[in-house]
Amino acid sequence: MVTTVAVLGSTGSIGTQTLDVIDRHPERFAVQSLAAGRASRLLIDQIERYQPTQVVVANELAAHELVGAGIDRSLVSIGATGLETAAGDANVTVNAVLGFAGLPATLGALRAGRRLALANKESLIAAAPLVEQVRSTPGAEIVPVDSEHCAIHQCLSVVGGGAASVRRVLLTASGGPFRTATTDELADVGVEDALAHPTWSMGPKITIDSSTLMNKGLEVIEAHALFGIGFDAIEVVVHPQSIVHSMVEFVDGSTIAQLSMPDMRLPISYALGYPERLAVAFGPVDFAGGVEMTFEAPDLERFPALELAYEAGRIGGAAPAWLSGSNEVAVEAFLTGAIGWRAIAETVAAVLERYEPDPLDSLDAVLHADGRARDVTRAILGGRLVG
Repeated sequence: MVTTVAVLGSTGSIGTQTLDVIDRHPERFAVQSLAAGRASRLLIDQIERYQPTQVVVANELAAHELVGAGIDRSLVSIGATGLETAAGDANVTVNAVLGFAGLPATLGALRAGRRLALANKESLIAAAPLVEQVRSTPGAEIVPVDSEHCAIHQCLSVVGGGAASVRRVLLTASGGPFRTATTDELADVGVEDALAHPTWSMGPKITIDSSTLMNKGLEVIEAHALFGIGFDAIEVVVHPQSIVHSMVEFVDGSTIAQLSMPDMRLPISYALGYPERLAVAFGPVDFAGGVEMTFEAPDLERFPALELAYEAGRIGGAAPAWLSGSNEVAVEAFLTGAIGWRAIAETVAAVLERYEPDPLDSLDAVLHADGRARDVTRAILGGRLVG
């Protein structure tokens, strides 16, 4: 039986690597839907190659451009409604949509009882209570694509016993490009410096988040939501080699880890094939060739974004949505040169100080919390924002 796949965010790093994995298993998978923000040449090429039954773009302008390039207008859907429909129609949805915009796809896949291969952490972080409601739909399951959460998923699948058997989860972090930078050096960080990740090839937003360790903080909140592990039992450890993707220590003292060389196609392959493993190897480790693995604690003074994420997670409610929304605005401000690198975390901290508790009992409530956080962030940044 051929598994149909919706690749949402198909022109980004995760999306293109997902299509590469699918290409290696043509007998197993068929691309049913593609989604991207704009009508790029890459998206048009993907449509022509994979012949999906649905294509989702962000707006009418992008749809018009696709039609102008010869794409049948009846195939094209727009925005959140299109994402939700595409996610619910396929057997497996790979949600690699950037940022909070990926929430409709997350809810759509789970509400329809489908497998969600989740690479969009912001939607789960901002709307964990809503996501938890639809996870109980028969057939619905989340298999995380983030390398760290995929590692935890694998460790827990091997041992079993659920959260009650876990003493702590150890999320590994590469440390980003500034792991050894001094406080003075961090004051002069430029955009190109922050985009030069030492291990992974990712999009700009997630690469900047990795440089501040906000990405790891968001992953802490995500791990809590995915696996039901308390924040006090989730620790971050810096592992520059990025070979150990995460570890789980169990109550009997045993620690299980998932190891591989950095290659995002491995967690993508795992999520597509689960519970089977697809027989194409990505990132095997040559242990006989000599493997160095070191670990150290993160420096919270130089990287305060990590502690901000713990704070928001422990507050709960809409606080993670405020954290995520504010961070997106601050990162964009940095990428456009409006603020410096250290101002990203400083801005998010100032926004959290203005946090207004609000229950997340509906999609409208999530949208309100996200929008409020963005408004507060823009107000704080004021005239420094571009455009």
